Amino acid sequence: MRTNIVLNEQLVNEAFLYADVDSKRELIDLALQEFVTNHRRLDLRDLPGTVKIREDYDYKKSRIG
Repeated sequence: MRTNIVLNEQLVNEAFLYADVDSKRELIDLALQEFVTNHRRLDLRDLPGTVKIREDYDYKKSRIG
């Protein structure tokens, strides 16, 4: 699909630092792929009966550092 959009140039330049791509088109495709993948990923708390997590469990306390 062809479309014209105005992008935040500062954000695009920073994204190029993290992505191994050569063009804005590749960068946008990568960003869309990652966005969709992240939103498809299920939260463990949304899987009732498969994993039991205590309501008061604080995962941040178990981190080292």
